[in-house]
Amino acid sequence: MSVNEQIPDYELDEMVVVTAPEQLRALADPLRGTLLELLLERAATITEMARAVDRPKSTVDYHVNLLVEVGLARVVRTRRVRAIEERYFGRVARTIYVGALHRAEDKQVVASLNGLAQAAAEAAPANAADDLRCTLVHARIPIEEVRSFWAEVQEVARRFAQIPRSGDQVYGFVAGLYPTDAPTLPEGAGDSPG
Repeated sequence: MSVNEQIPDYELDEMVVVTAPEQLRALADPLRGTLLELLLERAATITEMARAVDRPKSTVDYHVNLLVEVGLARVVRTRRVRAIEERYFGRVARTIYVGALHRAEDKQVVASLNGLAQAAAEAAPANAADDLRCTLVHARIPIEEVRSFWAEVQEVARRFAQIPRSGDQVYGFVAGLYPTDAPTLPEGAGDSPG
């Protein structure tokens, strides 16, 4: 991929770890989440984002400024248009990772950030149109393997987000890794090595 095709079109960190209550509250708002997703595509002005989400510029300006205030977005460049300095905003990092939480109220906020629930709602029309690609697999594996596998999934998500933008349809990619109560087989007589 050439420099001209970099997604997004500005420099940003690979990951930021979020633990501050004000950052968690900012992420919990669906509009702010959508704005951050738009900025993963390219830097944008308030006017461009307002047009994309079909909301008033004043509303988008409020939410973007809040994201800047809590350190999740920033001005990445400016451009002079007539007598006005136009600001282009971008994310601070490609991946926003919610770190270890200690306060009960922070954990409640994070519970509302359930990407799987949002993906299920977004996927319903695709499911009805028989245009949903999905898989669900269970595996009994040690926690070290969970961490290693999740790092690979995050790399796939980064690659997905880096695909150059084109076409008329936006696609979602969701992945989840979670403990379950799925049944397991007991160790069998034929399970010993050798």
